[in-house]
Amino acid sequence: MRVILKEDVEGLGNAGDIVTVKDGYARNYLIPKGLAIRATARNVKALEKQRQMILQKINKEKKRYEAFANKLGELNVVIKKKAGEEGKLFGSVTSRDIAEALDAMGYEVDRKKIELEEPIKSIGKYTVKVKLPYQIEAELAVEVVPEE
Repeated sequence: MRVILKEDVEGLGNAGDIVTVKDGYARNYLIPKGLAIRATARNVKALEKQRQMILQKINKEKKRYEAFANKLGELNVVIKKKAGEEGKLFGSVTSRDIAEALDAMGYEVDRKKIELEEPIKSIGKYTVKVKLPYQIEAELAVEVVPEE
């Protein structure tokens, strides 16, 4: 029997896949548990329509994230920290500090998406990568200045 999977089934396939399984497995397990529906012509047509709608939604979201990445690329985030002699910071600037500074500017970015190889420990200008969904990366200019 051909069925359309409504959810991911381990060892069988992912949601949206059309698979062939034994009749008993489909009737007694997959369909009653809501994991699959019969692959009739009508259901296959509905699945294709849903796929198109999902693809349109993904493309729209992807464009939105690309625009957001461009905005982040134009920003210059200034972070004030206490510094000692020769520009060394008391403490360091972490991804949390950068996320808070972005939040204060009106841009919400998860601190886990901000990639710092190591915390910033001196005054200066830095370029930081921000990972967004759909493998989109933005480069953010961060300037660390001494607090007065």
